[in-house]
Amino acid sequence: MDDLNKELIALQVIKTLYSRFENFPEDASDNRNAPFHEAFLEAFKIKLERHVTSVPIFVSLASWMHGLNTSIGQSFFERTAQILCDGEKRKFKDLTINEDQQAVISEIISSLKNNKTKPNLEQENQQIFSAKGKRTLSIPNFDADVYYEDENDIVVIEIKTVKPNSGIFKVEKEKILLAKAALKNLFPKKNVFYYLAFPFDPLNEEKCGYDKNRFFNYSIDFKKFFDNDEVLLADEFWNFLSGEEETMQAILGIINSISKPDFMAKYNFINNSQNKILNPSSYEEILKSWFLKRELKIFYKYSSLLSASKNVKQVTKLLNQNLFDTEGKYKDERISLLLNLINF
Repeated sequence: MDDLNKELIALQVIKTLYSRFENFPEDASDNRNAPFHEAFLEAFKIKLERHVTSVPIFVSLASWMHGLNTSIGQSFFERTAQILCDGEKRKFKDLTINEDQQAVISEIISSLKNNKTKPNLEQENQQIFSAKGKRTLSIPNFDADVYYEDENDIVVIEIKTVKPNSGIFKVEKEKILLAKAALKNLFPKKNVFYYLAFPFDPLNEEKCGYDKNRFFNYSIDFKKFFDNDEVLLADEFWNFLSGEEETMQAILGIINSISKPDFMAKYNFINNSQNKILNPSSYEEILKSWFLKRELKIFYKYSSLLSASKNVKQVTKLLNQNLFDTEGKYKDERISLLLNLINF
């Protein structure tokens, strides 16, 4: 993984941590009224007393943890995946298939549902891509969590929860077949791939390990509708995106370097532009440990930037800006302007 991708992933880690620190429930004074939760939790009073000192705080922490799960699942995983493969999130509307493709897809789904056939990615692709009907039909709009294309391939990836609802598999399979058929019609000379991706394997003892066969058995009907080659799991998924080995380990390494109890203290320290002058060694160390390579470049060129610039006033203003905005998002425009000034 190159330095820029490490930095971009690190920035996603920082943004995620910052948002959750800002919302962490320090006490129950601002706790929302949750009478039903508290009433139900009374049945667990004895068990909770072993681990929990305050039920209102427990309710707040449960809500906070749900927010963290959402941030990781809907933001961090998606953006990290897009960074690794130079992809993007994309919405698809108004795509069409032909009537023969619709008939083929209906037959595939029916056969899988009734156990007449087993999932076979190669065979299914051949069937839907070769069907040539005259009348066109619209398919439902769909989103790709990760989408990229090159001169030969179209790749669509949908990132799923590690505990998928068993009832969705038939619906998911039909959606994927429709999407692949429509994309092939749109790009007839390109290979079309559509994957379901799971960021980690909850059944494995190793953090980055996975057992796809066991994972398929984990959810009812998974094997009934999906070929192994349609699913990317844990390290397999992250390696696929980056084209390198041990990518998941590298991502966890970045998180572990930043996600420490003193995170907010370090965040506030580097977000104060004066600290690069007042305590340059500490400032440099945080930038290094947080993989902020572009900021390090500006840090090392700080004096020459001021002395060599034709517009000292502009440079001074940029250098005195905070690195992050009020929502913990990195100021990309600021760093781009500064790097351009170095190059000039």
